[in-house]
Formats: sequence, structure tokens, C-alpha cells
Amino acid sequence: MTDSAVRSAWRRYRSIPIVYRIAVAFVLGSILGAVVGPRATVLQPFGDLFLRLLEMLIVPIVIFTLFTGMQRLSPARLGRVGGIVVGLYIVTTTIAGAIGLALANLFAPGAGLTLTEAAADSAQPPSLVDVFLGIVPENPIAAMAEGDLLSVIFFVIVFAVGFALVRETTDDEHIRERIDGLGTTIEAGTQALFKIVWGVMEYGVIGVFALMAASIGTAGLDAVLPLAALVGTIAAAITVQIIVVYLGVIVAGLVGRSPIAFLSGAKDAMVTAFSIRSSSATLPVTMANAEERLAIDERIYGFSLPLGSTANMDGAAIRMAVTAVFAANLVGTSLALTEQVTVLAIAVLLSIGTAGVPGAGLIMLTVILNQLGLPLAVVGFVAGVDPILGRIATMNNVTGDLAVSTLAAKWENAIDFSGGVWADSSTDVTDRRPSAGD
Repeated sequence: MTDSAVRSAWRRYRSIPIVYRIAVAFVLGSILGAVVGPRATVLQPFGDLFLRLLEMLIVPIVIFTLFTGMQRLSPARLGRVGGIVVGLYIVTTTIAGAIGLALANLFAPGAGLTLTEAAADSAQPPSLVDVFLGIVPENPIAAMAEGDLLSVIFFVIVFAVGFALVRETTDDEHIRERIDGLGTTIEAGTQALFKIVWGVMEYGVIGVFALMAASIGTAGLDAVLPLAALVGTIAAAITVQIIVVYLGVIVAGLVGRSPIAFLSGAKDAMVTAFSIRSSSATLPVTMANAEERLAIDERIYGFSLPLGSTANMDGAAIRMAVTAVFAANLVGTSLALTEQVTVLAIAVLLSIGTAGVPGAGLIMLTVILNQLGLPLAVVGFVAGVDPILGRIATMNNVTGDLAVSTLAAKWENAIDFSGGVWADSSTDVTDRRPSAGD
């Protein structure tokens, strides 16, 4: 094959949107894993490399984008934006947990099944004081090294507020020039990180193929069958959350824009989240979608998305609510209304301090079961389908992050509805542009 033919083939390959290439890699990898079985684990290092590349970018992109976004907000406006974003996250997580409980009571997953022996480590539920004290880092550098995103976010917010206050109050032109120069440098660094993100996503086609081949090859497709009712109920609850809450209420109702356009703008992040099961690792892609596809201003998404990747776990709230009812059904009991309210409260509380990484859902589930006095062996029983549950829950989380960011940006007049995916859509439910007073 000649060089020109190779270049032509590469251009045709690159002309296919990355989301479709990753989706095909996901399907082909799953097929390969199902056909060859455990031998597919030989591909695991290629998948691990993809995850490492994404994880490499998490802390730098949080620091750069969060700092840049906050520099575009005055301290007074930061309080308003922060209140809107945090309030919306709490509301959507509470609704998610309620939807999970409602569908779990309706479909009764676990009824008729027999609990098999399985081991699980117990965990004590954290107190409210411990949760919030844990956000404040004793050593910011150590928090960065350990990837403790909530602590990193807290430190960057505090530092950026101090930075903004100095810029607004100083009479020293030399200091002001240095501040402006540092801000410009950090903005350039943010753009460089986004270029790296898309380079990593090009490799992600190989990485997702390898991850799915190794995952399915190890667990097998049969792992899903015994727990189909649990998986189906959680999938149904997440579908309701995405369609009704995110697309219906938030995008169509409050933002007044086309849900189809929103999905078009969010699809890269959604597919990536489904593929790698990590809100935090998906963060670079989520931010790129927010800027380039959804046309959200960086002063909004630079704050809302890093926070959402660790503190907005709507999918986890659904998982915990449904699985708590599932566990009760397994042992032939039912949860009283007060116990279900407890599940909902714990789900919202734990979502604040749980890392957006694979396996976090099982840790949260252990806390819930321990609090309700249900057998911890359920954790081992559910672990067989955790990869499937983790994927759909993570996709839900990322979709919620972008929906909340879109609404916050609309309310703050910080979204360009004439650009990105919105420019390709003539649908405007409210038939008006947002104004500064909205």
C-alpha cells in the first residue's frame, strides 16, 4: 500500500466521529471476549494504558479548568453559581434515589432468588462531620498526588477566590500584571490539555476494545443472567432519570432546548463513561463536550463538572436504592417506609464523598446494607454484575453533570445557543433567548 493510500485511508477513518468508532470498538471487543473467553485477558494492558492516560489528565485538568473558570467569576457571582450548581446536584440526586425506590417496589427484584454465600468487608457509615471534614485537605499536594478530587477542588476554589480578591483590591500594577499573566498562562495550559484529551481519545478506540474483550472474556455474558431483574430495574430507573429528569424537565422544560441536540452534544462523554465506568476519568471528555459541543462558558463548566464528577452520583443513588430493596427481598423481608427514607438520605449523603471511580458503588452499598442490618453477603452476590451496573450508572452521572451545567449556564447567560449543537437545531421550546435576568 502506498503512502498516499495510507493517508487517504487514515483521513477516511478520522472522518468518522470518534463516538461511533468507540461504540464499534465496544461491540467488537465484547464479541471477541465472549468468543475466546479468558484468553482475551492478554489484551488487558492495552485497556489499562487507556485508563492510565485518562487518569494522568484528571488532576491537571481539574486544576487548570477550575482555576480558569473561577477567574472569570467575581467572588460575589461565584457564590451565586456555586449555590445554583450544588443545589441542582442535591435535587437531582434526591429525585434519582426516589425513582430507584419507586421502581424497586414496583418490580420487586430479588423476589424468588436464593442468596448464595459470598464474602464482603464491612464498612461503618461516615458521620456528616467526617464527610465534610474530609473535603478539607491537610496537605493539598498530597491530595493532588493521591487523586483526592474533592480535596483538590476545595483547595483550588479557596486559592482562586484569594487570587480574585487580590486582583480586585490591589493598587500595585506590578502585582496586577503578574496575576493577569498567570491567568493567561493557565488558559493556554487548559487548551493544551484539551488537545491531549483528543489524542488520548483516538487511542481510546483500541483501549475500549481491549477493556471490553478482557472484561467479557473474564466474567462471561452469563454473569448477567441470574441477576437480570436487578439489572433491568436499575436500567429502567436510570432510563427514567435521563429521559424525564434530564431531557424532559431540565433540557426541554427549564433550558427550553431540544433534548436531541443535547444528546448529540453529550454523546462522546456518555459513551466514554459507559465504556470505562469512571466519572472522574471521563472528566476530560465531558469538559471538551461542554465547551466544543454544548457551547457552555468555561466559567460555568470549569466549576460544575469537576465538582459533579465526584459529588453528583445520581446513578449511584439509584443503584443503592434498588439494591437495598433487592437485598431485603433476598432474605424474605421488606423495607419499611422509614427505612426507605433512610436509604434515600444516606444515598444523597454518600454521593458527596464517594469517588467517581470503578468499584465505588460496591463500597457505598456495603455502608447501606450495614446501616439497615441486611446481610453483607449481598455485596458479593451483586459483584458479578457490578461491571454492567457501574457502566450504566456512570453514564447517568455524566449526563446529569452536563444537564445541570447547561441549566446553570442558561440561568447565568453563559451559553451560546447560536453555536455548537444548538446551531444545528431549530428547536427552541421557549422560543426566546436567555437574558441576563433569567
